Amino acid sequence: MRERPADTDRLLIQRLARGEARALDELYGRFGGVLFGYLLALSPHREAAEEILQDTFVAAWRAAGSFEGRSSVKTWLFAIARRRAHEALRRRSLPLNDEGELEALADREPDPEKASLTGESERELADCISRLSSSQREALVLVFFQEFSYAETAEVLGVPIGTVKSRLSNAKRSLRTLMTDPEGPGPNHATRGKEERKRGDDDV
Repeated sequence: MRERPADTDRLLIQRLARGEARALDELYGRFGGVLFGYLLALSPHREAAEEILQDTFVAAWRAAGSFEGRSSVKTWLFAIARRRAHEALRRRSLPLNDEGELEALADREPDPEKASLTGESERELADCISRLSSSQREALVLVFFQEFSYAETAEVLGVPIGTVKSRLSNAKRSLRTLMTDPEGPGPNHATRGKEERKRGDDDV
């Protein structure tokens, strides 16, 4: 019987827990690219994303022995990466990415739902996404660009599934508004704090 990818991933973590350096290289080969793409959407600088990526794999090495297999290895790694990103950016007093490398995420063949949401060029899509609140943007990136399920996204973000759905609904509504009124005030303007507090209330 052929080994399933999920089983291969779990065996990698078991080998990592035993201290096998080659297992870390293989884990990096499997997930380094997608994790870096996610971190580029969070980090204001490419260099910061690269440092956080390295920190993520160091943290995974140290935590491998505590991995219980209740989630997929990919979900587990993304949750680590998210925590590392927020901690690193908070220490440096840097904001979550306002635009930066979001164009790289948008520069893909859009699926029907993304296309119906935007109908925009890659640059315009990146600009619209950059103007969402950080909580909306994270949920959107995980579901539409990283193709996580709602349950997996909830696990990465550490919130209930209902909150993920609420953030996505608000994100799609905000994107439609930005498409029709691109010059209108977005969350990056003076109203950002007020809007994010209201969204936080809606997310509960």
